[in-house]
Amino acid sequence: MSDRRKRGRSFGTIRRLPSGRWQVRYYDRAGIRHTAPRTFPSKADATRHLAQVEADLLRGVWTDPRLARITFGEWVERWQQTTADLRPGTRALYDYLLRRFLLPAFGTTPLGKLDTLTIRAWLGELHQAAEVTPTTIAKAYRLLRRSLNVAVEAGYLSRNPAAIKGAGIERAAEMRHISIPQLTTLADAVPARYRALILVAGFGGLRWAEMVGLRRRHVDLAGARLHVVEQAAEVAGKFIIGPPKTDAGQRVVTLPTVAVTALAEHLDRYAAPGPDGLVFLSARGKHLARSSFRRLVWLPAVRMVGLDGLRVHDLRHTAATLAAATGATTKELMERMGHTSPRVALRYQHVMADRQAALAAALDDLARDATNTTQAEPGGHVEGTTDNAVAGESGQQPR
Repeated sequence: MSDRRKRGRSFGTIRRLPSGRWQVRYYDRAGIRHTAPRTFPSKADATRHLAQVEADLLRGVWTDPRLARITFGEWVERWQQTTADLRPGTRALYDYLLRRFLLPAFGTTPLGKLDTLTIRAWLGELHQAAEVTPTTIAKAYRLLRRSLNVAVEAGYLSRNPAAIKGAGIERAAEMRHISIPQLTTLADAVPARYRALILVAGFGGLRWAEMVGLRRRHVDLAGARLHVVEQAAEVAGKFIIGPPKTDAGQRVVTLPTVAVTALAEHLDRYAAPGPDGLVFLSARGKHLARSSFRRLVWLPAVRMVGLDGLRVHDLRHTAATLAAATGATTKELMERMGHTSPRVALRYQHVMADRQAALAAALDDLARDATNTTQAEPGGHVEGTTDNAVAGESGQQPR
């Protein structure tokens, strides 16, 4: 405690104001006197508050109430100065979430006034807004919680009020994958310059930004391999060149012959020249913009082949599911797809396990039908089976 406390000075005092309410004053560990940010209706309430402050000081969790008076908007400006290491895409996402959801709701609110009920009410309003998806709401909440976590670390708050269980969890979209015949049909339905892209994505599982950032020097046709070491992330209409999303994203992907053959033809006809030439380009020779590709190429093709609702990202799901179908282990799936956690890779193995269970159930139905048919016929013969058939085409009876 402070030197004043050691000399016998009281830790804190309580006094009654002319208004009839009670005021609390106390000294922090540095000997600086503070006045509680609010008054209390009774002496008992004031005494409890003073006891809580003293306990917090002894446990080392006390925060200066003056810091909590800055608004959330002011805090965000300070916090953003500590986030220089963010990837461009992440920074753009944060800027959007702050501008669209957080600052309009909390920008003028003092940090100390933020509480769990206020945040719950904000979440409730967002969930009632038809134009806001649950995924976006979860992202906005996680950003709020992250920024306030730093406020706790910096001593501006004693605890984080964004402590709503499950609010930041994104419900994974249902995985959809297609068969190899459907994949090749889809590849034949798009303009010829995009056929190889569909096959490489559907068999190799590259992310969109990895596909767009692929260069000639990353392609090893002789070894049927792609070296994924770079991506072109699209941020606000501009392409940011950099490493893959995670360290695990830097990998080597081996392709089947059908994809290698299509890729070889594509390199001859459509790719930019030189080792640094981009493999997949728009018809104008520029980086492929995802929105334009989806509108002009993808949607017409999936409608044509009867795969309405299929997303471009589902080609990655397809590649992972096909790899799992070959018996790939969790580790092999993680390496091939560039996953950092086995949890995602296990999802694809579960898909195949569910499929195997469905096939087993179908076989049970067939076996049950065959047994019922055999028992229903005189002599126990299976319908459609005769002695002549057993004897052979000649119709001779076995000796």
